[in-house]
Amino acid sequence: MAGNYSLGARMTVGSLYRRIWRTYFAWARVLIPLAFFVFVPLGLVHAIPVHVEATELTLSSGFQIAAVLLAALLLVGAGLLGEIFYTGAVAIALTHPLGEDGSPPTLLGVAKMVRYRTLIAVDLVFGVLVAVGFIAFVIPGLLAFVYLGLAAPVAEIEHHGWRSAFARSYRLVRGHFWLVLAVLVPIEIASDAITGVATGVAHTLLGDSLIAAWLTDTASNIVLTPFYAVAAVLLTLDLIAGEDGAAPRLHSAPSR
Repeated sequence: MAGNYSLGARMTVGSLYRRIWRTYFAWARVLIPLAFFVFVPLGLVHAIPVHVEATELTLSSGFQIAAVLLAALLLVGAGLLGEIFYTGAVAIALTHPLGEDGSPPTLLGVAKMVRYRTLIAVDLVFGVLVAVGFIAFVIPGLLAFVYLGLAAPVAEIEHHGWRSAFARSYRLVRGHFWLVLAVLVPIEIASDAITGVATGVAHTLLGDSLIAAWLTDTASNIVLTPFYAVAAVLLTLDLIAGEDGAAPRLHSAPSR
């Protein structure tokens, strides 16, 4: 289903944040259970490098610089793992109709519609590119994060393969770099900061256990990652509309 967008009013940072906030709460009963199924298993993957970094990587530990850089690479890469996959799944839930009445898909419907190989490839390649870019000179990682950050919703909305999804993301963001940066980067930084605080509190209360890190990371991702996913989907739809003249509509409400 296509719809025309008035981009002048929609493509501002303030209006986008308001729409992200409204969409998050309107769709919370779909977004949060979907995040649960993605991040409960992936939370352990995220927690392992965090746990190692918190318990072993200190200045007096005797680790070589290469080991520290590898740990930093794992922290950045593992932290992004699943976030992009989840964003693609959210794009399905928010835009793809199911049935003749055009109703949004259920959680089971989303699971059946996900293009797993494509989204997993996008997720892994994006995480590696951003992590290597940040470890190298920071700026390349930031550029990769912004220019390629819409690849997952593009892949599911327009049915691109993983390579063409990255190319399409770059084309959409080109000319709107600062807008996309101003929306996605603060959400990512805020989420990481909140997760870091929550992890610190969990370590204080529960000790430096892997289970504590797993529970904290999982809970933080379930609550916070939907903000990033919704932001990426809204930006993708607006930029598609700006380039093509029309884009799929958001469903007004999730299926009951």
